[in-house]
Amino acid sequence: MPPLYITYFNRFDVEALGMTDDDVLTAIEGQLRVQGKGEAVIEPRMHLEPGVARGHFNVLRGSLGGEVNAAGVKVVSDFYDNYLHNLPSELAMLMLFDRHKGVPTAIIDASAITDMRTGAITALGAKHLARKNSKILGHIGARGTAYWNVRLMDKLFDFDEIRVHSRRKESRDAFGERLSRDLKKKIVVTDDWESCVRGADIVVEASRLVEPEPLLKTEWIKKGALVMPYGTMSAVELSLADIADKFLMDDFGQARAGRFGALRPHFEAGKLNESRYHAELGQVVAGLKPGRESDDETILFWHRGLSLSDIALGHAMLEKGKTLGIGQRLRYA
Repeated sequence: MPPLYITYFNRFDVEALGMTDDDVLTAIEGQLRVQGKGEAVIEPRMHLEPGVARGHFNVLRGSLGGEVNAAGVKVVSDFYDNYLHNLPSELAMLMLFDRHKGVPTAIIDASAITDMRTGAITALGAKHLARKNSKILGHIGARGTAYWNVRLMDKLFDFDEIRVHSRRKESRDAFGERLSRDLKKKIVVTDDWESCVRGADIVVEASRLVEPEPLLKTEWIKKGALVMPYGTMSAVELSLADIADKFLMDDFGQARAGRFGALRPHFEAGKLNESRYHAELGQVVAGLKPGRESDDETILFWHRGLSLSDIALGHAMLEKGKTLGIGQRLRYA
């Protein structure tokens, strides 16, 4: 067997890559297009609950086709009380492999990847499913993915008003200050869910609940809005499904797998099923299914987070690292 080497990116290597908004959006839009054309393999995520803390591990697996020669597995932890230990709630590692030979090619700190790719899916969902003249964003949640949600959506829409809210005052204030500094515009930090959500053109629900609780009320959603929930525990009323003219996901297969996910109760109650399902976002990006067709459509887009997005962004980082000479070369065999 010839010598085999893998590339290792720690957090500092990932930061040194300086991935731009365009780098992230281009990688993820390409992934969605490949997925929409059926040129990728994805399996529903798996969960591991250690039972010793308020948290769990997600295991995501997939193989991305097209011009990208990469399969991968990501393990990401999601622990609610990590802020008490001065740690982020989500920490992750991504392993990449040659999809033709099964040879490992890279190990990457995927905590930033998780945040970036989630934000890109949210932003690209808005690009294809929100009204083109959307000017008000209401965003619930202030975790790491939330920053990239707002940052990338604002790049595409240049909102007149951005409202944010989260459970803990210190987190929502810090989130608002960071966004204001980086986006160079006023951010409205609200004290409650209703003032954040009511009348917004785009609503993102990325809360961090310990147990399901219907805090986002359907009556606050205006006609023609795009609603994107992806919190681990459901925070939306069952009636949200009743007002949706179109329902989309990033991968419908994941609607049936696992007990976590913002719209799981809607499937269990029969509010959402295959008859209500319009398309996967990748099919819209690939031009195989229509996205928004009128300003009056109220659209519901639930994204679970895909291994394919992690793989696509990890591969883009690997290629950029080769160009810039960033990364540590480790002997594998």
